[in-house]
Amino acid sequence: MAKRYWLMKSEPNVYSWDDMVEEGEGTWDGVRNYRARNNLQAMKKGEKFFFYHSNIGLEIVGIGEISEAGIGDPTDDTGKWAAVKVKPVEKLPAPVTLKEIKAEDSLEEMELRKLMRLSVCEVRPDEWKKILSMSKANAKKG
Repeated sequence: MAKRYWLMKSEPNVYSWDDMVEEGEGTWDGVRNYRARNNLQAMKKGEKFFFYHSNIGLEIVGIGEISEAGIGDPTDDTGKWAAVKVKPVEKLPAPVTLKEIKAEDSLEEMELRKLMRLSVCEVRPDEWKKILSMSKANAKKG
């Protein structure tokens, strides 16, 4: 089965891209939405994700990797919530904003647009490539 891509949202004042880089490896936990939990449970070691700053910034800022999958959420004592370990791969050449994503017709089906409140989304391979190209174009703009 082909590797999948993901997008994971965090408020930068709670846990930012820079926090993950400084930490080296972190635990993505505290998710209390069933669909987001199912996405966490579907993740495999080595799969990549976009790190999205929610609430403040509203932009994709980097690429991370799932370093350990299929773990229970350490903040949950009921045993029904999932977590993964994550590590940074690279900062994007330039951020890609939610406004830019909403303006791009080829991304109209992206879960980030359709399920705005979902904190852990799947990203289709064509969407992944488009976001990467948008980041490179933004970097060239300066």
